[in-house]
Amino acid sequence: MPAPTRLLAAAVTAAACIGTTAVPTAAAPDTDAVVSRGVTIPAFYNPPASLPAADGALIRTERLPLALSLPGVDGPFPGRATRLMYKSTDSNGQPVAVTGAYLEPTAAWKGEGPRPLVALAPGTMGQGDQCAASLGLERPLLLNGQTLSVGYENLAIHRMLARGIAVVVTDYAGLGSTDRLHTYVNRVDEAHAVLDAVRAAKALDGTSLTEGSRVALFGYSQGGGATAAAAELQPSYAPDVPLAGTYTGATPADLVAVTKAIDGSDLAGALGWSVNGFLQTDPALRPIADAHLNAKGKAALKDLSTMCVGDALLAYNSARSTSWTTHGRSLSDIIQAEPALKAFLADQRIGTLKPASPVRVATGTADDLVPHAQSRELAAAWCAKGADVTYKPVVLLPLGRALLNHFAPLIADQGEAISWLTDRLNGEPAASNCAKIGRQP
Repeated sequence: MPAPTRLLAAAVTAAACIGTTAVPTAAAPDTDAVVSRGVTIPAFYNPPASLPAADGALIRTERLPLALSLPGVDGPFPGRATRLMYKSTDSNGQPVAVTGAYLEPTAAWKGEGPRPLVALAPGTMGQGDQCAASLGLERPLLLNGQTLSVGYENLAIHRMLARGIAVVVTDYAGLGSTDRLHTYVNRVDEAHAVLDAVRAAKALDGTSLTEGSRVALFGYSQGGGATAAAAELQPSYAPDVPLAGTYTGATPADLVAVTKAIDGSDLAGALGWSVNGFLQTDPALRPIADAHLNAKGKAALKDLSTMCVGDALLAYNSARSTSWTTHGRSLSDIIQAEPALKAFLADQRIGTLKPASPVRVATGTADDLVPHAQSRELAAAWCAKGADVTYKPVVLLPLGRALLNHFAPLIADQGEAISWLTDRLNGEPAASNCAKIGRQP
């Protein structure tokens, strides 16, 4: 069994232990229903025609049944979940409806002050609406012969709930919500979605959160990019959402470097999600894409636009973008040759602004999918700006496949990352190690 397939099988097995939903192919759906790869998206995820003015304002809520929910004296363990739709603003300054979920823990918070809140930004889920992390809480393993989605973020969520920390999860713009395509790795869209999720959670009735509840952010990979960007943009976009700390792991801070690394890798499908997201954000880039992509490339983008990460691992493992272009050049080569594309990706760079609160940057030293070097450069850039940075190189031996090199640090470091965030939520000051970063790998 190839390594990516083994990793996918392990993730599927873990999700099956939490709960499995085998979703049959949809038959004769309502005319207004959205169906993605045989999965009918619940009507909740269809945004209304008009949205509230305030960022973070709740649009609608409903109970969300958790796949793992055990009876307890004080209520179901690990807690109660509420599905959310809230208003945010995209990178073009336009209103957008974003979905997600709030989880109220059964466990008591034993730290200082009222119950705190962590906004969790999911790692790569895919681009089909059926891949949304909030749906993954309800069905950790979605398998119907047309799509495969694994709610792998549920582990971190449950670990925080067990500590008495409330969690709000964002699905990001266009993932779950059916009115647009997910703008994968758009730093502004993702940062705003994360910060507005905090506002939405605090506006929700019937929670134990208070105005004094401390807030932190948690994200790895795509989620690491979202939380890193949110930490940078919080002072200007959400000064009403002060942060006690931010964990950003395997941060795709430099998309030029990441694009080159994932081309031909286990997760080559992410190239398609990136291009699709760029075109959703800036339609003026479409003539460039049309000029360079051949029929196979255009078909791949369309195919990937409804895929989850499991689908892409199986269908586009080791694909090379040179086979998607009219001239056999890679997407990285095209970016360097097209000023508009180069400028667009430069604008996505994370590390140009100083976070106003403590950040913990973790990166696997063997990670060659979201390259270690560019994540380390992010930490150094923030240190140079005087930010409070805890840099954590996760030293692991190379495991032979890029996906394994990328995934292993998430598991190896997750407990320490959650403990670091818990300390910040408990009011303990962070200890920046910027002075030592030059001597660390």
